[in-house]
Amino acid sequence: MFLTISTTGVSGYPATDLGFLLHKHPDRHQSFPTSHGVAHVFYPEATDETCTAALLLEIDPIALVRRGRGKGRGGSPDFALAQYVNDRPYAASSLLAVALSTVFATAMKGRCDQRPELAETPLPLRIVVPALPAQAGQDDGPELVRRLFEPLGWQVTAEPIALDERFPDWGDSRYVRLELTGRLRLADALTQLYVLLPVLDGSKHYWVAPDEVDKLLRAGDGWLAGHPELALIIRRYLVRRWSLARAAMEQLELARLAEADDREIEEISPNSDADPDADPDADPDGPEASDTPDTVEAEGADAKPVTLAVQRRVAILDALRAAGAVRVADLGCGEGSLVAALLKEARFTEVLGVDVSTRALTVAARRLHLDRMSERQAQRVRLIQGALTYVDDRIAGYDGAVLSEVIEHVDPPRLPALEHAVFGAARPGTVVVTTPNAEYNVRWESLPAGQVRHADHRFEWDRSEFRSWAGRTAERYGYTVAFTPVGPDDPEVGPPTQLATFHRSDAPAGATP
Repeated sequence: MFLTISTTGVSGYPATDLGFLLHKHPDRHQSFPTSHGVAHVFYPEATDETCTAALLLEIDPIALVRRGRGKGRGGSPDFALAQYVNDRPYAASSLLAVALSTVFATAMKGRCDQRPELAETPLPLRIVVPALPAQAGQDDGPELVRRLFEPLGWQVTAEPIALDERFPDWGDSRYVRLELTGRLRLADALTQLYVLLPVLDGSKHYWVAPDEVDKLLRAGDGWLAGHPELALIIRRYLVRRWSLARAAMEQLELARLAEADDREIEEISPNSDADPDADPDADPDGPEASDTPDTVEAEGADAKPVTLAVQRRVAILDALRAAGAVRVADLGCGEGSLVAALLKEARFTEVLGVDVSTRALTVAARRLHLDRMSERQAQRVRLIQGALTYVDDRIAGYDGAVLSEVIEHVDPPRLPALEHAVFGAARPGTVVVTTPNAEYNVRWESLPAGQVRHADHRFEWDRSEFRSWAGRTAERYGYTVAFTPVGPDDPEVGPPTQLATFHRSDAPAGATP
């Protein structure tokens, strides 16, 4: 089992600095014992211009069988027919992925004390895997390889390997020779290989336990959530253990909710050490938060910055009060920040929180202390699980409804379904919608040009696009619509958040109950 990583010198750094990044000296051959054999690291080429590091994994088939016996689901399917004669010693698989994480553990974390700036620099890389299984089911194997690696910035060459070159009529095997070229951080390249090698193989040499979810999310941090083949990667990495796949998707959903509400995921995770009684609007990032477009300075030299999440909630509450709404549905309530704000005001007699994530609803229930509420207060609030792209009688009949930072997470082809479910079927008297203003992204210094604010955003509209969508929706379903800026209204690019208030044409606007 073999893999090579090559680079060339960049920006005054010789190519042999690859040794610093990998923490393996180019002039030395090093061997590392693994649970199923021995991993060797050596450098076939090491000059200032070009450097290649090779990882050779020698597998002991006897040890593999002995250690794998009784492991159940996740073991190689080949072993059922041939425990001792199979492709495990030769084809890249979870065995090679584990060797990568063992031998190059520090490099995968992006740490390099001798060349810290180089560890953060995208390098010209070439990675070759001579024999890679590409089990694709109904898909073409090389095409599946391209679908997995190309969205990550790689140029992919996946050449099918013939069953036997002497007998071309036999056709191709299920293996490909993989060559990746691109400019990436070395740590990103290694973590992507760690995840995608077993995904392509479709099996693992060890039992897939619940801690595999955490391994996947750690290795996929920064690239997995936005990958177009996210569901396939999770399913195959976890060897089709559906309960674990659901757990992984729910954790990614929590990350989306945290990003949407300008919070750290630890603050809303039910397994975190965060104080459930802590202020949900506390600034997790310290005083530097005032330098981001998610905060504005309050008056006074020592005033605490006000987060954009708080400004959104204030604007939403103002809109609901002005509409005279008393029964309100928070559609896409997340961990319940807006629900909590609504419950603080006696005028809102009934509050419904709806979210697709049952885990987020569990967090909301904990944050709201539903188990310790008085009977009278508990009668005012209800949390339910539901998808907003389907008609649901439970959300019908409310005076007001809120879609706060929700629509941008819906695939554009599914937006008409959401519009029909909310505006056509549920028909609240007032609907408040907030969404990011894409024009304002240029004011966000930490956001690369052309990127959206979160990997899960299917789109981000500028002011013209949002007003066009809101106008069409209002006209189609019998509403009027007005717009309000949220956050600092920049004279050139507008506010960071756009807010639209829809009033049903046959509903009394501004009525006070």
